Amino acid sequence: MTVTPLGIPRRMLEFTIDGEQARVPEGSTILDACRAAGKDIPTLCEGDTLRPKNACRVCVVEVEGARTLVPACSRKAEPGMEVRTGTERARHSRKVVLELLASSVDLSTTPRVAEWLKEYEAKPDRFGPDAARLNEEPKVDNDLYVRDYDKCILCYKCVDACGDQWQNTFAISVAGRGFDARIAVEHDAPLTDSACVYCGNCIEVCPTGALSFKSEFDMRAAGTWDESRQTETTTVCAYCGVGCNLTLHVQDNEIVKVTSPHDNPVTHGNLCIKGRFGYQHVQNRG
Repeated sequence: MTVTPLGIPRRMLEFTIDGEQARVPEGSTILDACRAAGKDIPTLCEGDTLRPKNACRVCVVEVEGARTLVPACSRKAEPGMEVRTGTERARHSRKVVLELLASSVDLSTTPRVAEWLKEYEAKPDRFGPDAARLNEEPKVDNDLYVRDYDKCILCYKCVDACGDQWQNTFAISVAGRGFDARIAVEHDAPLTDSACVYCGNCIEVCPTGALSFKSEFDMRAAGTWDESRQTETTTVCAYCGVGCNLTLHVQDNEIVKVTSPHDNPVTHGNLCIKGRFGYQHVQNRG
């Protein structure tokens, strides 16, 4: 959902989605309207705490009068607009995008992708074993989080979260051009030699698991990571007086990672290094 500041009530816009009347506040995106109408539009690069980047193009829909398919995550709703979400053209485009991504990137830890591949009858294997892949080992150069760029779809959400949209640290950027484009810190140095402040806000927005907690990475490698056995408890961080909300993910009576609610008015899902990673003192490891 697009974050919209409260203020003067906004006028309502009326248009149609798949022939049905839709009514949404001015400033809403087509994706907002589709979700409100119960339409399940796939999306990967869209983030509810970030401005749309239009990178993955999985959410495209057809708009009457538009020459090309439009990304639902960024296109604003307009009065009288006629939107069609399930046309053959839109579904074919989503299918090809999913095939291209799944043939070149490890999407094994990306939520819902297996479901979408089945729904759109996507066949990534049709590109053959020579499909370009990064084939790079995960970067494990610190004790807090791991960078596995074999899972990166270049959605740029981590760049935005680290940059002017939230953290303003600017430790992460895009290096290279074309097929050589990749996410990196300055001079592609180890994370420990970069400007990273280990807030972990890049992990919070990563849609594929390319960035993950070291604890999660180790548990997945050991075969012990099991989200079905995990509970989530939201509490308030005790480190300072800001009042950030923490969601503790607990498995076998042990905290395995910490996230933050995106609808929290204080932090909007963002935390500092202490809130996100400083939980070891709560656990008895004797």
